[in-house]
Amino acid sequence: MKKQPKAVSLISGGLDSMLATKLILDQGVHVEGINFFTGFCVEGHTHAIRQKDKDKKKRNNALWVAEQLGIKLHIIDVVEPYKEVLINPKHGYGAHLNPCLDCKVFMVRQAYEWIHKHDFDFIITGEVVGQRPMSQRKQVMPVVAKESGAETLLVRPLSAKNLPMTKPEVEGWIDREKLHGISGRTRKPQIALAQQYGMDDFAQPAGGCCFLTDRSYSKKLGDLWGHRGHKDYELDDIMLLKVGRHLRPKANFKMIIGREEGENNFMEGYKREFTHMKTVSHVGPLALVDGTLEAGDAHLAARILARFSQGKEEKRVDVVLHHKDMAAEGKVISVEPMREQDVRKDWYV
Repeated sequence: MKKQPKAVSLISGGLDSMLATKLILDQGVHVEGINFFTGFCVEGHTHAIRQKDKDKKKRNNALWVAEQLGIKLHIIDVVEPYKEVLINPKHGYGAHLNPCLDCKVFMVRQAYEWIHKHDFDFIITGEVVGQRPMSQRKQVMPVVAKESGAETLLVRPLSAKNLPMTKPEVEGWIDREKLHGISGRTRKPQIALAQQYGMDDFAQPAGGCCFLTDRSYSKKLGDLWGHRGHKDYELDDIMLLKVGRHLRPKANFKMIIGREEGENNFMEGYKREFTHMKTVSHVGPLALVDGTLEAGDAHLAARILARFSQGKEEKRVDVVLHHKDMAAEGKVISVEPMREQDVRKDWYV
């Protein structure tokens, strides 16, 4: 009896990878999913933190897709090896700090190494020719296949008829005629195919779940790198970039100020690692201080924090300051809240 071919599919949680996987499953191939955790694609994270987003879906879309397809999903932590991709992208960044082409090469290379370790035959991705300007142009798709090492073991079922034949097609593991030739940025062909399969609940693309495609997030990351003098980072750094107002009144320190109860609660978990401040005479947010407070900085930071408290119109507000390297008791500073017009726009990161 002919051996059943086995494929691993890169499951992002979006519709494209869901459809690509379904097309191969329907050809009798054994498919398992793989999802790489970089730290920059934490779906539902901010929705779970912020009270205003409490009604939004908080599911992990990759797990949800795997469940809908009835396949096993492997979630692999690549936070450390991914740093080199982000810090030194061979092919550069996109519109923001998104190293899309290098990222795709990295993901497929990881999958290629995985199939050799687990005796699988080929790799599936949901890429569509011409859908993304940096990583899915027809002329760069061969770059992903070549630099990842996957070569002809990389199958893109949604656009296969627009691309050269792959080994699984040549060997007869899959039928090329049952694959598609979708191209361009329109989503209509995928939506139509989803309707054929009865799929009516799926994540919308809009740049995917990667925070690096977001202008505001990328600006915060660039600020972090610029003031630290290097591009290294830890997982906690990139998680904190997703919450709070980020203000840098001076080059030597930045304040992360909670915008509502959910963010304040999340930031509570970081109080041991950061100098932090909170209003005590009036209801107000928690602020983490990233950097070093020099002479007069504590008073400035307290005035800024008081501006975002319920005492912002009062003459005095008491703020307690806890230095991360001092006793937990804290020091109370009584300040006049900074007025709205005095909070400079260029302080906002």
